[in-house]
Amino acid sequence: MSQRQLALQSGVDHSTISRLIKGDRMPSLGTATKLARGLREIHDESDGPAYFATLSSRAVLPTTRVEYALRGDESLTEADVRELMQAYISARTRRA
Repeated sequence: MSQRQLALQSGVDHSTISRLIKGDRMPSLGTATKLARGLREIHDESDGPAYFATLSSRAVLPTTRVEYALRGDESLTEADVRELMQAYISARTRRA
């Protein structure tokens, strides 16, 4: 299944799917649920906990964790998140 097909099946924007696949972003529970439904792994809300319990945890990049935390702050706009991420990445680059 292509990313665009999954986007159509799940209702998740194809650019979001691309960022998730590249590891640039962590899915919210809602997005993960939509994707699982699109892949026909879960059929209703009661299947969700069992499905997500079977997923193995994977290493998450620090930049992904920071972006995920920033996006979880409802008081920040998209522009705020981008600006803060740029500052964070610049600081990491200087220390490397």
